[in-house]
Amino acid sequence: MEHAFPCGNLALDFAGSLRARRNADPREMLRTARSLDAWFRESGVTDVEPRSAPGDLVTAVALREAIYDLVRARLVGERADPGSVAVVNETAARPPVVPRLVLGGRELTATADQALSSVARVAVEVLGGTDAELLKECGRPECTQVYLDLSRGFRREWCAMATCGNKMKALAHRARQRGNPTIEPSRLGTRWACRATAGKPS
Repeated sequence: MEHAFPCGNLALDFAGSLRARRNADPREMLRTARSLDAWFRESGVTDVEPRSAPGDLVTAVALREAIYDLVRARLVGERADPGSVAVVNETAARPPVVPRLVLGGRELTATADQALSSVARVAVEVLGGTDAELLKECGRPECTQVYLDLSRGFRREWCAMATCGNKMKALAHRARQRGNPTIEPSRLGTRWACRATAGKPS
């Protein structure tokens, strides 16, 4: 697969297609219209790649950045930018992906506009409903993926245990071996970071 989907939510995974946003050189996963097609197919939005054009990529990136801007504003307690709200709403108002019956089952075919509409509608549901209270940013400093913490006690710390969680646990293990303080995720305001804490590791 070309893309990763650690967040478990279509809109949040789409926002995360620009990785490590705060790094000097963030990693762009939607580099071409072909990359966008692959994202649609691999995420399950469509079964058949819609053959996006370069203009569709521009539209997709605009939607992605609007979603991320609204998520970030929610996390830090800022007022939502009206321009980002408009981008999400205008995209969501377009016809979404529609499933159709084919011999042997169901198939999702769509234009790029339809696929983006389906993504935008998920963003509306997340940001406009009670799930917005569950938004968190990954606890690994290099990662800026945002996810919904559906864990018991609101204790999930990583976008995905298999990636960021294991990296942070390995880092903490090496720190303990060197006799350094343990590394634990902590929340500073509404942004996740890492801090060294004194005391014995649990």
